[in-house]
Amino acid sequence: MSDTRPPVVTPSAYLTLHYRLAKLGGEDIVTTFNGNPATLMLGQNQLAPFLEQRLLGMEEGAHQIFNLEPAQAFGERTAELIQPVSRATLDENSVPGADYQVGELVDFAAPKGGRFAGVLRELGDEVCIFDFNHPLAGQSLQFEVKLISVL
Repeated sequence: MSDTRPPVVTPSAYLTLHYRLAKLGGEDIVTTFNGNPATLMLGQNQLAPFLEQRLLGMEEGAHQIFNLEPAQAFGERTAELIQPVSRATLDENSVPGADYQVGELVDFAAPKGGRFAGVLRELGDEVCIFDFNHPLAGQSLQFEVKLISVL
């Protein structure tokens, strides 16, 4: 007798799926439901780890919606991640001659290597204030998934 259960998602599964991430009760952040499905392999940072965790164990053909509190998604907003950056440091480690705008996500090199990205909150001549919280931190989200195939 053969096992006729559909394949299930494992940590290294190759998937074809439609997915949607939206603000809880609101606007879509990203969706594939209006076009071609996504094809991805878990464990390759193609989806945020907390989203991949929701997929584990789902059967091929399943359609589920997950409501995620901030702690289950991109975390709570923290005041410690709102930091001053000297204008000199910003200018030395970002795109030369950039015309920064308040509210813009700015990517720049960290003084000891690596990269930083933060939302510019205040632009001063000497000091700029950046919010290094994830842009979706502090927000409840909804994750909808329709698994088309699991390999």
